[in-house]
Amino acid sequence: MLSFVSSCGLSGIEGFAVEVEVNLSNGMVLFEIVGLPDASVKESRERVRTALKNSGFPFPAERLIVNLAPADLKKEGPAFDLPIALGILCCMGVIDQQALEGLCVFGELSLNGGVRPVRGALPMVISAMERGVKRFLLPAENAGEVGCIEGAQIFPTATLMEAVRHLTGDLPIEPQRAVAYQTLIGRREFSEDFCHVKGQSKAKRALEIAAAGGHNVLMIGPPGSGKTLMARCMPTILPDMTFEEALEATRIHSVAGAVPPTGLLTERPFRSPHHTASHASLVGGGPNALPGEISKAHNGVLFLDELPEYRRDVLEALRQPMEDGFVTITRVNAQSTYPSRFVLVCSMNLATPRLIRQPAAKAA
Repeated sequence: MLSFVSSCGLSGIEGFAVEVEVNLSNGMVLFEIVGLPDASVKESRERVRTALKNSGFPFPAERLIVNLAPADLKKEGPAFDLPIALGILCCMGVIDQQALEGLCVFGELSLNGGVRPVRGALPMVISAMERGVKRFLLPAENAGEVGCIEGAQIFPTATLMEAVRHLTGDLPIEPQRAVAYQTLIGRREFSEDFCHVKGQSKAKRALEIAAAGGHNVLMIGPPGSGKTLMARCMPTILPDMTFEEALEATRIHSVAGAVPPTGLLTERPFRSPHHTASHASLVGGGPNALPGEISKAHNGVLFLDELPEYRRDVLEALRQPMEDGFVTITRVNAQSTYPSRFVLVCSMNLATPRLIRQPAAKAA
């Protein structure tokens, strides 16, 4: 028996369609996943097998082949656990194939049958909607991330059994109601606000001008004068993000696995990497070309405290992304382009004159 389940993969901050094809046939007992999967996708065999058994479903003792199409694109991450499990149950006759038509499914399975959140839920949903998909079955913890997407029917599920009961019609899941972006903006609370800064009228005036024009700032002053506090308060005087800007910023944080509990970002990002940060952590990189601090600060503020302590090569790497507004990261396994438009705020202490040693007088 052959079944098909629609899912999504992730490449940078863009999603791409993945068709999970599951074939169950007579023959030697085998469970194989093909279609250029990485190690985490191959490991889903044991997660899916154990999750099905612990959810009360027998695992078929037959020849089981799972193909992730298209086979020429690398598949990464555990997001294919749930569609693979549902495809197997469809082959076993537990789920009807028609229930899976027009439905996009992704999610990681735990060994007890729970559905865990995955990275990149928002870009995957957006890319699927661009292809005409309107119905999504995804982890409950990812539901808040896509709660502002209008026109999408989001069915959040916490367990594999809950997903099966929804697809069989025994206990349908109520679709999540979309929340207006303006409603989320009204709920936000700033932990630090520019109005809390007392004094420092000249520095505050400079930051206000920088916020109005999107200029970069360098603050120089003695330790404890309030440079860091004013920098942290800068996002509160920046204009509110538009819905498109919020989606763009949230997509980056979703790929990096750093989505806030509220789901969609409503505050402009503020990133403050340590002065020992490496080139890859600031600009982006790693085996899978993940976004760095400059991309996580997109549409927000990047604060470099103790500017002279940063390595020169790290500071030089900021030049091109600041000029172009994006950064392209090329690694062996991936190549991704991330936006990087931000306000750069730096601070440093006053330079102290060095003591000059006088040469010792020569003995007569």
